Amino acid sequence: MADGAASLDAINTSAQGKLKSLIERIERLEEDKKAVMTDLKEVYAEAKGEGFDVKIVRKVVKLRAQDKAKRQEEEALIDLYISAIGGL
Repeated sequence: MADGAASLDAINTSAQGKLKSLIERIERLEEDKKAVMTDLKEVYAEAKGEGFDVKIVRKVVKLRAQDKAKRQEEEALIDLYISAIGGL
């Protein structure tokens, strides 16, 4: 434990305060993230309950988040690769 105390002495009071502030912000954000993840699970469960394929819903959400040019490039590469192996 003496090593920990010696290391603490190397961090000045201002840096200690900043570090504590950063850690507390991270902890709050982690709690927010948990709440959002719970909300997402509930919405996906609702989609499933309405008869939607959740795997496809997730894919649509991912595609909508992508840049259009990037998505088009990816689709073109997929088509190229499928053609290269003689189709599906």
